[in-house]
Amino acid sequence: MILRKQDWHPADIIAALRKKNTTLAAVSRAAGLSSSTLANALSRPWPKGEWLIADALSIHPSEIWPSRYYDPETNELIDRKKLIRPD
Repeated sequence: MILRKQDWHPADIIAALRKKNTTLAAVSRAAGLSSSTLANALSRPWPKGEWLIADALSIHPSEIWPSRYYDPETNELIDRKKLIRPD
């Protein structure tokens, strides 16, 4: 049996950003997005938003959202960065 990590709770993500002296809205605005846009990544898959949040926390997005970054069958890391559309 393979033990799977749980995705972080959205409140834990927000708290981690606060510990880094920033907010979800500030990270969103710094990326040139509307202040509420990054909140979408908390509730549904959005690779670009996930990377922006993870970069602000200095970790890989798979640490925050293992369910989105690991294949459920093989437990292999999925390269979701190629799903990001160029600006």
